[in-house]
Amino acid sequence: MKTWRLLIPIVAVISLLFIVTSIASADSTYVVKPGENLFRIALKHGLTTQELAAYNGIVNPDRVYAGQVLRIPDKGTTSTQTQPQAVLPATNATSSETTHLVKRGEILSRIALQYGVSSIAIAQANGISNPSLIYAGQTLVIPAGGTTTASTAPPPSPESAPPPVTYGNRWIDVNLSTQRLTAYEGDRAVYSAPISSGRAPYYTVTGQFTIYLRYQSQDMNGYRLGYDYYLANVPYVQYFYRDFALHGTYWHNNFGTPMSHGCVNLTTADAQWLYNWAGYGTVVNVHY
Repeated sequence: MKTWRLLIPIVAVISLLFIVTSIASADSTYVVKPGENLFRIALKHGLTTQELAAYNGIVNPDRVYAGQVLRIPDKGTTSTQTQPQAVLPATNATSSETTHLVKRGEILSRIALQYGVSSIAIAQANGISNPSLIYAGQTLVIPAGGTTTASTAPPPSPESAPPPVTYGNRWIDVNLSTQRLTAYEGDRAVYSAPISSGRAPYYTVTGQFTIYLRYQSQDMNGYRLGYDYYLANVPYVQYFYRDFALHGTYWHNNFGTPMSHGCVNLTTADAQWLYNWAGYGTVVNVHY
């Protein structure tokens, strides 16, 4: 009798493991390689970072490690776990426009890519001054063909017109652990450069952002933010979140070491290349 009582929990555990294994077998797996991050892995498998993180129970998408095994859901699985896309006829737009309901984790450049328009066109059509700041539940007017006839909102940048090309497949990866920036076209690295990010206590912000403001040259007055510096003619400045920017640096040469008040410092030559290659709406993925 005692032997049977001992066998019952063992059989239950074996049955549970069999069920879990059967469920997991429907998914493929991926082993994280050194230097990879969740954004790049998700892009490779046609997923969003949020989908992949949620499916693997990852609370902080910036924290994945080499050797970690990730479950990669098939398309049918992810579609049942995420909200359906809401694309409805616009009530306050012209007949050639639609609206889009922003879901959690979406960014303007991804939405623009989905509809084949520029993120600047969507920002103008909705009076958005900072394309990095949209929120879940927000209804966006999607202009037809990238036009902005439904809105008279001013452009959210000092440049006279949006760039003539789209940047949907271009994105920038900033690795704060390795102090390195890499520019990608899809999954292909096309440029890499050392950086200097923010040092304590002025750490560089992490997350996924988009470039929303650009200057070929700008005076940076740290005194208005409570910092003790003034830098004239900072070259090739590209803001991606509030006062955080990618820019050229002429006042130090310690690239590879955190040195800034939060911005991402580059050599002037590297910043110039990035400025000519990137544009409004280019995704900037910052992580450790």
